[in-house]
Amino acid sequence: MNQYLYVCKRIISQLNFQNNKRMKKISIALGILVMVIAATILRAQQAEGVITYEVRVNMHRNLPAERQNMKAMIPEFRAQKQQLFFNANESLYKTLIEDDDEEETNNSGGVRMRFMQANGEVYVNQNDEKFISKQEFFGKTYLINDTLKISPWKFGTETKTIQGYECKQAFFTDESRPDRKQEVTAWYTDKLRPFLGPESFGTLPGAVLALDINNAERVIICLKVEMRPLKKNELKEPTTGEKVSRAEFRKKMDEQRKEMEKNGGRVMFRN
Repeated sequence: MNQYLYVCKRIISQLNFQNNKRMKKISIALGILVMVIAATILRAQQAEGVITYEVRVNMHRNLPAERQNMKAMIPEFRAQKQQLFFNANESLYKTLIEDDDEEETNNSGGVRMRFMQANGEVYVNQNDEKFISKQEFFGKTYLINDTLKISPWKFGTETKTIQGYECKQAFFTDESRPDRKQEVTAWYTDKLRPFLGPESFGTLPGAVLALDINNAERVIICLKVEMRPLKKNELKEPTTGEKVSRAEFRKKMDEQRKEMEKNGGRVMFRN
């Protein structure tokens, strides 16, 4: 909005009031500019809502080679719902808590596995280029402060319809961590607010409604789009937790992983 006001001021400061013909042309141009500003404000006011996703993880694909015998003890897939609250400038991605925890039983029966709901949050502020990830790790809460980074997307030619929205294809190879290289395919629509999406994948010229990571190792798919005014406290910047950089948080994870492996255990983390 500020950039439009700045343009208006520059135009007005350069007006030549002694030239009526030129003044008429400038008046028309200003009228068009005002209409553009009004339309932009209206879109911004309407750019509020919530997108509900299902996140489906292939648990068997994540098992290390020496733990393949655990396939009989855990379900192949685990699913949970996440929500993305957004306005014209901010977004907050977090777990939809339907129960305190969830229980899943393997198909052969007998062994029941219980999984606690993940409870992280990802907050993005476009104007400030702010990216904050809230993570709970071994009973402690961390706020990972970062800047918003544009992923090296490449654009495909395929399209698909998701929840009534025509979506375009984009993809890239995430090499931010050598030990966790990821092939990411996204489907986004330009009918919703740009630079919007789950986790760190909101850097496309539209809203991301589906993601496929490592050929269905993890799939995120939109279940519902609600365009509505946000309720109080539905979208707010996370402020509670120890503030750390991403490098510091990864160091803590690596230290905990080494400690558990030294004691005969093994654990896999995602951040």
